[in-house]
Amino acid sequence: MLLRHVARPMLASWFVYDGLQAALRPAEHVRAARSGVELVEKSAGIEAPLSEKQVATLVRAHGAATALAGLFLAVGKAPRTAALTLAALTVPVAVVNQPFTSGGAARTERTRKFVANVGAIGAALIAGADYEGRPGVQWRLERARHDLALARQAKQEAAAAGVKGAAARGKGAAHEISGSARRAAKAAREAAEHAASSASSAVHDAGAAVRAKVA
Repeated sequence: MLLRHVARPMLASWFVYDGLQAALRPAEHVRAARSGVELVEKSAGIEAPLSEKQVATLVRAHGAATALAGLFLAVGKAPRTAALTLAALTVPVAVVNQPFTSGGAARTERTRKFVANVGAIGAALIAGADYEGRPGVQWRLERARHDLALARQAKQEAAAAGVKGAAARGKGAAHEISGSARRAAKAAREAAEHAASSASSAVHDAGAAVRAKVA
């Protein structure tokens, strides 16, 4: 869809610009990053705080990762993964810029940045949920369950058909055996009748021969 090819670079441009600014000019972001680092250190009970140089290195690394993920989103390379990565990378920036613990002019500036970060996270999440018209995970799971149920039903029907077929074949074989038995009995009866007829004829001929000799 043409809209995606236009909207993705537009969304990515903010992340690429902000990431490059942080990577090339970390001093502008170190003060805000320092407050976030101190919060993490205090929560984790870390006694040895990071130096300014180490914080600047973290800012550079974060900025470079943001810019790289933004470039991936802009060119459509693994766009869903890139968008979700951007959302995750922006969360700590939003936390650092939260305005709830400051006042005065600083609070106004931090509020502006915080709202921008929250909006960027939402936009990145929407981009990350875009399947480009392809079925989502939930649909694929439902489809897999449906196919599995159909396969089980087909297997049960095949097994039932096999039992019925075996019964029909057994019935046919029994009928065939019964027919063969009837034919064999008929043949035996005919043979017995023929033998009886032959014996009667032989007795009649023998009697006739005796009467002829006596006469």
